[in-house]
Amino acid sequence: MFFLAGVVGWNAQEIFESDDLVDQFRQALLNIRAILKAGGSGPHHITRMTWYVTDMDGYRARLPEFGAIYKEIIGKNFPVMACIGISALVEPQAKIEIEVTAMIP
Repeated sequence: MFFLAGVVGWNAQEIFESDDLVDQFRQALLNIRAILKAGGSGPHHITRMTWYVTDMDGYRARLPEFGAIYKEIIGKNFPVMACIGISALVEPQAKIEIEVTAMIP
C-alpha cells in the first residue's frame, strides 16, 4: 500500500504559481502522479482519494474543468473519492489538498 497525504498544488520548489483553485488542482494531480511514479506506482493504482477544498462553491461551479483535468492526468481510473469543504489548510495559499491511497502490484 502507498499512502500520500497533504499533496497541495505547489511546484517542486514548494511555490504556488497560481491562486486559482483549478490551477492548483492540476498541479496537485501532477505532483501525485510524480510521487506515485517515484514509488514504482501510477495513477491506475489509486484506490482512494480525499480532496479538501477551501471554496466548495468555486469547486461546484467548475466541475467540468475538474473532470477534464482529472481525466487528462489520472486517466480513466475512478477510485473511491470524497470532497470535503473546509475553511483553511495548513499552507495559507493552498486552495486544495489531496490524500491518496494506492495499491502497488
